[in-house]
Amino acid sequence: MDTKSQIVDIPISVKPKKRSTGIVGLNLLLDGGFPAGTIVMVYGTPISGVELAAMQFWKVEGEEGTYLMNDGDVEVGMQDVAELHPDMYLPQMVGGRIVIDSYSAIVIRYGIDAALKFLKHARESMRERGANMMFIVYTNVHTPVEITRIMRAADIVIELKTDVHQSEIERTLAVHKIRDAAAPQRLLPFIITERGIEASTTSRVV
Repeated sequence: MDTKSQIVDIPISVKPKKRSTGIVGLNLLLDGGFPAGTIVMVYGTPISGVELAAMQFWKVEGEEGTYLMNDGDVEVGMQDVAELHPDMYLPQMVGGRIVIDSYSAIVIRYGIDAALKFLKHARESMRERGANMMFIVYTNVHTPVEITRIMRAADIVIELKTDVHQSEIERTLAVHKIRDAAAPQRLLPFIITERGIEASTTSRVV
């Protein structure tokens, strides 16, 4: 028997590369950041801070990224894709940090099936390149079935919540899903400042 046929490759356990989320407290909660090659769903109301989370992820220094804006004001460095079908988004995605603002607009304009088709192709592209894509979904816009299908397609699902208690506003972040890993069993308190989202480095148990 050929001795080469008896050789079996033993995979070496290597931690996947992590990409900073742009929020220090969230990096700690996720043990370093988002695993490279994943797509991240961030959802909440328009005043919950989802756009700030996306901006901070996109603006982390030292790495090129792309911010595709389809339903809001286009700021410096962003790309206006309001008139583009999502099938045309992929060629525009350059760098390791991609943001879609918002995915809700794609669902509303083109339907859930077309939106999920785009998400599938985007996920394949991110995995091949080792990049990450964050996409914004707004609550109270989609049907429960649509939300379920979107969550199933995402690798990571993060919710930003705002609760009002008498004269105080409480904001918390929850990581509900991480593909192939256990989601943190903690809520991450945060505040919104002129610099953006500042999350506590000591999260509290749900």
